[in-house]
Amino acid sequence: MKEENETSVSEFLLLGLPIQPEHLALNFTLFLIMYLTTVLGNLLIIPLIRMDSRLHTPMYFFLSVLAFNDVSLSSVTVPKMLVDMQSNHKSIPYSGCISQVYFLIFFACTDNFLLAVMAYDRYVAICQPLHYNTIMKQERCVSLVAWSWFFSFLHALLHTLLLVQVSFCGDITIHHFFCELTAVLEISCSDTSFNKLVIFIEGGMLFYIPFFSIVGSYICIWATVLRNPSTKRFFKVLSTCGSHLIVVSLFYGTIAEVYFFSSASIPGNKDIVASVMYMIVTPMLNPFIYSIRNKDIKQALKLFADKVKFCKSSKLG
Repeated sequence: MKEENETSVSEFLLLGLPIQPEHLALNFTLFLIMYLTTVLGNLLIIPLIRMDSRLHTPMYFFLSVLAFNDVSLSSVTVPKMLVDMQSNHKSIPYSGCISQVYFLIFFACTDNFLLAVMAYDRYVAICQPLHYNTIMKQERCVSLVAWSWFFSFLHALLHTLLLVQVSFCGDITIHHFFCELTAVLEISCSDTSFNKLVIFIEGGMLFYIPFFSIVGSYICIWATVLRNPSTKRFFKVLSTCGSHLIVVSLFYGTIAEVYFFSSASIPGNKDIVASVMYMIVTPMLNPFIYSIRNKDIKQALKLFADKVKFCKSSKLG
């Protein structure tokens, strides 16, 4: 009977963001604008790439998948966070918390794999340009994305199944603004050492393998450039890979801050800020980073705007 009482938790309480009450309205407006910008910015990239035949290349295919994944990652937490900012009772059902953990792990892991796939694409384009069309054919691009989804699915499923095995007793307050896996494990009254071991070993492998593949790709890229160094070639590679490098730095920097450089078992304000960065800020910035200096995206956006104006004028006429 004791075990049954331990596991019969119907909901959790979320501590929420560390915001003073007098700053709540301003922060709510700010996060709402950021979320809408994330959704609109990323979802705009997808039809732009589909409409413009010049963007039907592996790089832009992967970018469109990344854009969809970033919208999904933000949507798992931000709408609930915005609702909680307007509520005094910041609760989430047990099933909702477990679902949030699963989808957070799935989309974050997919982002991890997609960034590695995009680095591989840049490696082939620069180091093996004559074989690029043969290597990065459509079937292989689709296969790389499908395998990214498959491994992310297994990774998320493993940690979610392990999470539902643990028990919860009196303390049901999660010290975060969403159901972050390690924060949920911290309030469990059962032994979670195996869960943490799996996070350390299996989670660490799925973090480091894509990360080091990205590092390896860029080592090969710069080694190729330095064999025949020239200012023109250097700036060409920088323009080709610069956006991806910025996104990689933002993603891995904030992930490392949350999971590797945290000084306490219970997340502090520093870790929550880092979580806001990779949940909200990074997905919002990605479409801007990839489009600000990208002539192809700018031309596609201009074409899209011209089509919208033409449709409006046709309706008025």
